[in-house]
Amino acid sequence: MKEYKLFTATKLGDIELKNRIVMSPMTRSRAIGNVPNELMAEYYGQRASAGLIITEGTAPSPNGLGYSRIPGCFSKQQVEGWKKVTAAVHKEGGKIFIQLMHTGRISHTLNLPEGAQIIAPSAVKANGQMWTDSEQLQDFPIPKEMNDEDLLLTWTEYVAAAKNAIDAGFDGVELHGANGYLLEQFLSPISNIRTDKYGGSIENRCRFVLEVVTAVAETIGKGKTGVRLSPYGVASDMPHYPEIDKTYTYLAEELNKLGIVYLHLVDHSAMGAPEVPAEIKGIIRTRFKNTLILSGGYDKERAEADIETGKADLIAFGRPFINNPDFVERLKNDWSLSKGLKMDLFYTPGEKGYTDYPFYNG
Repeated sequence: MKEYKLFTATKLGDIELKNRIVMSPMTRSRAIGNVPNELMAEYYGQRASAGLIITEGTAPSPNGLGYSRIPGCFSKQQVEGWKKVTAAVHKEGGKIFIQLMHTGRISHTLNLPEGAQIIAPSAVKANGQMWTDSEQLQDFPIPKEMNDEDLLLTWTEYVAAAKNAIDAGFDGVELHGANGYLLEQFLSPISNIRTDKYGGSIENRCRFVLEVVTAVAETIGKGKTGVRLSPYGVASDMPHYPEIDKTYTYLAEELNKLGIVYLHLVDHSAMGAPEVPAEIKGIIRTRFKNTLILSGGYDKERAEADIETGKADLIAFGRPFINNPDFVERLKNDWSLSKGLKMDLFYTPGEKGYTDYPFYNG
């Protein structure tokens, strides 16, 4: 019988993982009042057979709370809520990183608390709409271009949220630089039309991202700091631009110099987005020397092949974890996967379509 490396223990920096399977970050919108709760602790605890869990996108500040019912990590109440989650995962022998996600221009005032504002590198409106619980779908507004004070405050908020995450018991932090949110908005010359040191050249457009990553790594340790990227991604109105390859090559080189523990590359082509070219994945693999996580439409055999050939060190799976809390065991034992994925309940409050999926019973 074939022995799969996918199911063998490995290390992520100094962190021991029981297998090479990662549960991808997935927004689930169960944080009522933006505070993690017992239901979320149950959900993540059910899935702790993954070698590593990366949480849903979590706002580092009130300004980053773009979506309905997403959690934050900036208040004492939120930190106490996250402690329940990390305890549940650690009780089952799992490891868990929090994903810090500032939504930037992908936001709506109806989803933000009083006093918060929608900020972005430039006052460039995103095409599309945002769900709000009070008035349903609404067009994205024009964001406020971040001034020097906004840049410093946001940088400070990322650092404070990362420190809060470690206080809450997380094993590390993933900074979300993908899917069209704030950090990626700086990377693109379409969403970032600044003329100061944060805009224009590739080096300038990467500057804020690298400043945030540097500060977080210095605060919590580079062995506890990862970054998620989505080159060629089009989520949240991020059109292609000619310098994509050069931008991500430079970024991978600079992140490698910082010594952070991992890069997480996401490819959403399995859900209809453009495929991330193998060439750019290969370039990043050669430029970034630490752990590389690949995600996007994997099955067991392709995951094993990419680990065997060195294309990746860890493989992340997303949706199969939603309706298969015991996904790792099912994959390892070739048990059938649950077919009943309730997509209409992905982002609704409550336990239905969240913690009520069955474990395998033969």
